[in-house]
Amino acid sequence: MSIPLPLTSYSPISTSSSSISRTSFVPLAPRHRNLFSDQNVTRRVLISCSSSSSSNNGSTPEPKNNGSGLNGQSSFPGMPSFDGASNPPLKWRRVLLKVSGEALAGDEQQNIDPKVTMSIAREVAAVTRLGIEVAIVVGGGNIFRGSTWAGCSGLDRSSADYIGMMATVMNAIFLQATMESIGIPTRVQTAFRMSEVAEPYIRRRAIRHLEKGRVVIFAAGTGNPFFTTDTAAALRCAEINAEVVLKATNVDGVFDDDPKRNPNARLHESLTYQEVTSKDLSVMDMTAITLCQENNIPVVVFNLSEPGNIAKAIKGERVGTLIGGTWNSIVTAT
Repeated sequence: MSIPLPLTSYSPISTSSSSISRTSFVPLAPRHRNLFSDQNVTRRVLISCSSSSSSNNGSTPEPKNNGSGLNGQSSFPGMPSFDGASNPPLKWRRVLLKVSGEALAGDEQQNIDPKVTMSIAREVAAVTRLGIEVAIVVGGGNIFRGSTWAGCSGLDRSSADYIGMMATVMNAIFLQATMESIGIPTRVQTAFRMSEVAEPYIRRRAIRHLEKGRVVIFAAGTGNPFFTTDTAAALRCAEINAEVVLKATNVDGVFDDDPKRNPNARLHESLTYQEVTSKDLSVMDMTAITLCQENNIPVVVFNLSEPGNIAKAIKGERVGTLIGGTWNSIVTAT
């Protein structure tokens, strides 16, 4: 004799899990009674409720491959940390490297010096093997600088800035090709759509790339005129939860005077945000430095042309000028 069991079913077109369409009875043979116990039926109904009531607006981020977040903390509550002995003690786990266009030009005999991009690629490769996540923002001043061309030949500032943004995309694609030529998986994301050559900037996708060990290059600045790529670097750093902005330039750091004019100019080892703004030091524009100050993001300014400086800066070693902190509080003196 079969036993009738009430089974609650839900309307497939209803978006609410509380919408019950009908109640039916399914005859069960006695030998299958244990397979369809009340506990199993209840569990199945709960799963159905969760599926029907969840929203599809946006995707849930996948867990990291090693199950851990920044600084060895678990990405999800209740999951263990995997910050074991195999991972070296590092000051920063996720960094944003800002490379100016002038630095990419090298000796300025051409717009982009392949030796410079290869040097960047090799040093970034060395630190990514340590588990450090690296994002890069590139400038475009080696090709076109909007603020310089604005007003020339009837070119308005907005148009000039958009041309400058496209120049940063050229640099980003060149740097991506160089990195991938030595085996570094790299993605370029642009602030406005250029889907044939790069991904659009999507914050969650960028973070996922970093978690998978890929280098992400952000191009086209903020996507808006009147903002510098330094501001874009500060903005992207805050968005992806990077711990520091590393500004690679063609000078050793921040000096109290122009070292090209004054050979006795003194290099600052560290500065506060207030000192940068009050002394009007040409480190970053006011918008960029204010963003860093409001989000407690330290900035390291260093010389890109010195071999090993990129790796030192990314690993948190003492190099150049530190803004927004002191070396003793950030790194151990070497």
